[in-house]
Amino acid sequence: MANTNFSAVFKKYAMAIVLVLVLLLFYVLTKKAILYPQNINNLLSQNAYVFVLATGMLLCILTGGNIDLAVGSVVCFVGAVGGVALDKDMNFVIAFIIMLLIGLAIGMWQGFWIAFVNVPPFIATLAGMYAFRGLSNVVLGGQALNLSKKDGFLKTFGGGAECYIPGSTISFAGKDVNSTCLIVGILGIAIYLFMTIKGRINTKKRGYVTPPLAGDVVKMVIISAVVFYLTFKLASYQGIPTSLVWVLLVVIAFGYVTQKTTIGRDLYAVGGNKKAAQLSGVNVKKVYFFAYSFMGLLSGLAGTLTIARAASAQPTYGQGYEMDAIGACFIGGASAYGGIGTVPGVIIGALLMGVINQGMSICGVDANLQKVVKGLVLLGAVIFDVVSKKEKK
Repeated sequence: MANTNFSAVFKKYAMAIVLVLVLLLFYVLTKKAILYPQNINNLLSQNAYVFVLATGMLLCILTGGNIDLAVGSVVCFVGAVGGVALDKDMNFVIAFIIMLLIGLAIGMWQGFWIAFVNVPPFIATLAGMYAFRGLSNVVLGGQALNLSKKDGFLKTFGGGAECYIPGSTISFAGKDVNSTCLIVGILGIAIYLFMTIKGRINTKKRGYVTPPLAGDVVKMVIISAVVFYLTFKLASYQGIPTSLVWVLLVVIAFGYVTQKTTIGRDLYAVGGNKKAAQLSGVNVKKVYFFAYSFMGLLSGLAGTLTIARAASAQPTYGQGYEMDAIGACFIGGASAYGGIGTVPGVIIGALLMGVINQGMSICGVDANLQKVVKGLVLLGAVIFDVVSKKEKK
């Protein structure tokens, strides 16, 4: 019985355990450099687009292992339109709204063909990948746009030297730290503990089976310790990057949608057994349309974050972004068959890929070899998923 419980726990938290092990490995190989405050800040900021796109990609994968190949091109196109608008001195808030609406419109366009015309997702999004990459070049005329003087836009979305949430400097644990970052981190831990305890109490009241108390306590302690450690490191540098605020908003919003709403449950139902979901009254077309529409919306946000961080718009942006998002989902525990996966799991997958990239870069590993390692990690994650399903059967 103990072995069975251990096996279940290991499978549930496999990628989190792997993330810790990989971090420890690079901690040794880089002589602690990977956990320097600046490197942690860079890890989160540089991978902001992965976190956002992977969250949207999860919605598509949940519907049955479907993917969106167009997201990288959509990021580029949205960034191109936004860059041109900003270059013509449009208010950055209006430009941002336009970028989000364009992303949403593209998602709805692709969702229409997939949901209501039954065009296979692979084909519909492959067409989008080519079309929007071409349109990006048309909009920019094949040239790059410099956005380095758009201070309001850069500060709001994570570009430039001052793209951090302001806060006074205080002394804590022998170091000068950003007070806002520290307070937000501690408040976040308190909210997490409250929600976890409240959820456990409600589950017990309703007569459902609750997991062992010791397991929940260990999980709460570990997660709280990790969050506090990251908070302290960020506070020791310059505080909370504004790009991280957007990532947190996306993660919280879509974590809630997938776990607490009807449409979220329908995503899992369609991916688990499409015919059974239809017989149960689930509107499958609506589910597909929802998934691809919001994938487009999040591509619009990712486009905004991309051009803000680079302080420019170029026709080459977004190349390979779709693979980063897909890889983060599968590494984070999403099933290649659909119906399984969580937003926190996807974030762990994205972090694991980011840690591997950054660790190998610090160690001076060749860029081509880095791609080999990422490919092997992705293959290993999918093999783990397939083997786990065979064991259950």
